[in-house]
Amino acid sequence: MSKIETTTRRFQRLALSCYLGLVLWVPLWHFVLAPHPEMSVGFILFIGCLPLLLPLPGLLTGKPYTYAWANFIIVCYLGHGLTAIYSNPGEAWWALIEIILSTGAFIGCVYFARHRGRELGLGLKKRKQPK
Repeated sequence: MSKIETTTRRFQRLALSCYLGLVLWVPLWHFVLAPHPEMSVGFILFIGCLPLLLPLPGLLTGKPYTYAWANFIIVCYLGHGLTAIYSNPGEAWWALIEIILSTGAFIGCVYFARHRGRELGLGLKKRKQPK
């Protein structure tokens, strides 16, 4: 295995471990550690947990395109964590865990998609320069 492939696998492991950590952390936080008395279980599942499951099959199979678009979902959880730190200081440590997991997943997904896409020869085609 070349150095480039080793780097690609390292980013994939970072992305997957942080993403799966996020999949486990969000329900644990919202159902066990700090359940919200005014939100229904269905609402939390639909808004808080379901979006994380959408890219999971593509992430597990190593599709670079899925790693790239999964970042759109990850950014929502990063924003949620940042908002929770500001708005609810009592849950700041739990929000910090979400921020760390989201940031790790984001970085891993970006670099895995980039490196794996190059390995596979994928990418944007360059526009021809007008004469």
